[in-house]
Amino acid sequence: MRNWRWLLLVLAVLLAWLQYRFWFGPGNSGEVVQLEEQVAKQKRDNEGRRQRNDALAAEVKDLKDGEAAIEERARSELGMIKPGEKFYRVVEDVPPTPAPAAPGQPAAGDAATPGEQP
Repeated sequence: MRNWRWLLLVLAVLLAWLQYRFWFGPGNSGEVVQLEEQVAKQKRDNEGRRQRNDALAAEVKDLKDGEAAIEERARSELGMIKPGEKFYRVVEDVPPTPAPAAPGQPAAGDAATPGEQP
């Protein structure tokens, strides 16, 4: 009967030591949660970069294979036109902004009322 007590005591100490290592030791559960969050964040970043790389690869392929993409870029970014074409640029009127008043001078809309001194 006495041997069972020692065995139970050793098992209890072993269980306590394992619990301590699980909660507070190296590689504890808190670190595991942090590492899982880092892995999830890295996977999201990788997916975004993969989509960006796929879009760039498609653009490179389009530029290598087709003339339509090159022509579109030349027209939009460089303002180039084909021989014989006419180019019209439509510019909308922008209402003028009032000039800022000089220090000591009333602004354009600030008229002094009679009896006031400027």
